Amino acid sequence: MDEVDRDIVRLLQEDGSLSARELGDRVGLTPTPCWRRVRALEEAGVITHRVALIDPAAVNLDVAALVNIRTNDHSSQWIETFRSAIATFSEIVEAYRTSGDIDYTLKVMVPSIAAYDAFYKRLIDAVDLYDVRTIFVMEEIKHTTALSLDYLTTD
Repeated sequence: MDEVDRDIVRLLQEDGSLSARELGDRVGLTPTPCWRRVRALEEAGVITHRVALIDPAAVNLDVAALVNIRTNDHSSQWIETFRSAIATFSEIVEAYRTSGDIDYTLKVMVPSIAAYDAFYKRLIDAVDLYDVRTIFVMEEIKHTTALSLDYLTTD
């Protein structure tokens, strides 16, 4: 990726709805070569999706919970069951296998504590878990979907 590609990626991370003309104007290209670069970045797997970001409160998802999970079963069969189970929960917006004392961490968005409790009961019915601990987010201090481009080497 050269500096123009980096600028395109930075701009699209800020506003994925920019047209090729708008992007081109900002990076010093005409629309057609700019669009070719965007397509090349998509084909290379640098740009994986373009989506609209939604305000959780606007869709009644005021409660964010970080769910830390431990399991005693680390078999490939259990992991596949776990992956399949969590894929069915629309409340889970992020899921990570982690190191240390916690095996998995989920980010869950729900409208209320009562809705979280219903989610929790469905989760423990769906998959065998050793320990589940939930941390409710009191305040979101920083949230971004933009990845740092500071570590990117340029051609």
